[in-house]
Amino acid sequence: MTREEKRVILASSAGTIFEWYDFYLYGSLAAIIGAQFFSSFPEATRNVFALLAFAAGFLVRPFGALVFGRLGDLVGRKHTFLITILIMGISTFVVGLLPSYETIGWVAPVLLIVLRMLQGLALGGEYGGAVVYVAEHAPHGRRGFFTSWIQTTATLGLLLSLMVILVVRSIVGEADFAAWGWRIPFLLSIFLLAISLWIRLQMEESPAFKKMKAEGAQSKAPISEAFGNWKNGKFALLALLGLVAGQAVVWYTGQFYALFFLQTILRVDMFTANMLIAWALLLGTVGFVIFGTLSDKIGRKKIILTGCLLAAVTYFPVFKGITQLANPALHAAQQNTKVTIIADKADCSFQFNPTGTAKFTSSCDVTKALLARSSVSYSVQYQAGVVPAKVQIGATEITAYEASKLTGDDVKAVPAAFTKGVNEALAAAGYPAAGKPAPGIVKVDNFFGVFTGQAFPLVLILTYLVVLVTMVYGPIAAALVELFPTRIRYTGMSLPYHIGNGWFGGLMPATAFAMIAQTGDPYYGLWYPIVIAVATVIIGALFVPENHKKDIFAPEANK
Repeated sequence: MTREEKRVILASSAGTIFEWYDFYLYGSLAAIIGAQFFSSFPEATRNVFALLAFAAGFLVRPFGALVFGRLGDLVGRKHTFLITILIMGISTFVVGLLPSYETIGWVAPVLLIVLRMLQGLALGGEYGGAVVYVAEHAPHGRRGFFTSWIQTTATLGLLLSLMVILVVRSIVGEADFAAWGWRIPFLLSIFLLAISLWIRLQMEESPAFKKMKAEGAQSKAPISEAFGNWKNGKFALLALLGLVAGQAVVWYTGQFYALFFLQTILRVDMFTANMLIAWALLLGTVGFVIFGTLSDKIGRKKIILTGCLLAAVTYFPVFKGITQLANPALHAAQQNTKVTIIADKADCSFQFNPTGTAKFTSSCDVTKALLARSSVSYSVQYQAGVVPAKVQIGATEITAYEASKLTGDDVKAVPAAFTKGVNEALAAAGYPAAGKPAPGIVKVDNFFGVFTGQAFPLVLILTYLVVLVTMVYGPIAAALVELFPTRIRYTGMSLPYHIGNGWFGGLMPATAFAMIAQTGDPYYGLWYPIVIAVATVIIGALFVPENHKKDIFAPEANK
């Protein structure tokens, strides 16, 4: 690469890493933020509102793609992602300064949600701008290599947020971190913003956009031209269903769901889980550049769809292997202990709750939720008239309760007695006790503790999941750029990308937990990414064109 090409990649990548860092800080600190800004509500309710504020950032990403994609196609790539990084950086910094609910009342959570939505809007415009800018600077035949550096930014931003949080937490201590130390990672973003702005202000507009502007070939209405006619609209639809949807669920499963699975299902402590994922990210991130470069030689589609197919085929054995290594006692109990819920089918709901606002109070739902939270492998046997439901754990049978029918002292006494009875029966059957260290569970005490006998094989398995992420994500930017002409490229590629990643990927944890609770199988939630990945393989193989040899500067490519 020439010095100028290196500067283009550095400027675009550094700013985008910092934007992802800002965006993911909130997710990593949602529980603490809930306690600060929704403190007038009970703990369960405040967590609901904290997660709703987190979800707001995902939901508005496609709208940011439309707003800033249109702006980028009208006024230029450089000016647009200068605006997005300003919005993101300032919004994140202000979160660190925002007074809590105790100080300014209801204004605090309202301002928090507004700031979170501004972050989502900014991210919706940032990614497309950075990718298009780099792709339009790349020499013909090297777009996959150049844009693959942008593809490292989401993972590196996540890694940076995890590392900063862990370092600050270890320096100030748990109590002070929960009280005020959580603000430090947000406040540090002002320095990242200053660096990003300084770098990006030195940049020139992309040559493809300057050429198009000089020729007077700009689109007057990028949104309607990109999506309002079948000629271009079909490519947005194919990009979403034949590339991005599968990429999104593989990306979220290999990073976010793996972390969720370790902490929530396998009960690995937060520090250990974060260290395992952090090392997997460190070892696997080079794959983005490897597969991006390879896509210049053999094509984007082959690599992306192969990654989706490998994920679909291997997810079940991989996650079962993670369970066996990380929590062997839980794995043994799942294999050896039969747990059955006996209930009337009408008493059981499908517990899909992406916003956290739904309430499931029937005896069947209460029992399923309790067993799912305890990572129990169970089956459901439907019998008409069995209300309240019963749960059989080995030879022990326990009758559940219906929360909606509890009154007076029963509101606390019955749930406590039921939970205690279930937990004691599970412990007698070999399940590790909830809230207590399980025998043999993986534990890491420091950054280099992952090289112990139990942790290192886990890091290798998690690295395999990250490698799948790099296969599907490394070439995706170049593939999307090549689907659209210069005049609508920013708009055209941004919307399917953010619908796929913001909605298909963002729904992964809530959907997976609902599927686990419904079936009693701790691995059943993996069917969500598997089905979407397989659908992407089929649609992509049949309908998505392979454009890796396309000259995006040629006149016929921009009509």
